Amino acid sequence: MRDEMKTLHLVMHGRVQGVWYRDSMRREAERLGVSGWCRNRSDGTVEAMVQGGSAAVDALLAWAHRGPELAQVSHVDVEPGSGDFPGFEVWGDA
Repeated sequence: MRDEMKTLHLVMHGRVQGVWYRDSMRREAERLGVSGWCRNRSDGTVEAMVQGGSAAVDALLAWAHRGPELAQVSHVDVEPGSGDFPGFEVWGDA
């Protein structure tokens, strides 16, 4: 049975900028086979669009609630997302 494709829009809150969150998310996404993008936002959050098999996206979402070692994620806003992404990109500040 084929794993259903899933796309989510995430916004991570807490201490998520200046702690290598974006690059760590890119590495974890690539490890899991998830595509999409992430970027810092001017309000101090990190925003991401993630797409892949349902199990892989769920695993990345679980990681997003923890983040890298120096992050302190208070909560993650999760909404359905859309788009088509060939790989995972880290974008500059918004």
